[in-house]
Amino acid sequence: MKKRVTLTFPKRVIQMPVTYRLARDFNVAANIIRAQVAPNQIGKLVVELSGDIDELDAAIEWMRSQNITVSQALGEIVIDEDICVHCGLCTGVCPTQALNLDPQSYKLTFTRSRCIVCEQCIPTCPVQAISTNL
Repeated sequence: MKKRVTLTFPKRVIQMPVTYRLARDFNVAANIIRAQVAPNQIGKLVVELSGDIDELDAAIEWMRSQNITVSQALGEIVIDEDICVHCGLCTGVCPTQALNLDPQSYKLTFTRSRCIVCEQCIPTCPVQAISTNL
């Protein structure tokens, strides 16, 4: 089973090797999608956790016991077709190639099933046509 979650770390827990502990103690793999972590600051990770459902639940419970806030990442990327100028800048930062320019029409295409909602495309868009519906 897979769960996409956002982890928010308090300053005092930022040095903890969480992904290592998840793998070692709970047999849960953590694919880091997005990270904003710096010493002595609140940190955020968007991760996709995969493993047995009971192990996932135990891992999430353990993280909460360590004062790590765990929240479901359920949002989706939304592209405003009225604003988009089809410049293609977002395609260069999309790690899953969910965003592409059609080679015939040079129009932006979005394959939602490939999107992992890493949000790297949002700050790249010069006209702010991309957002999340969190």
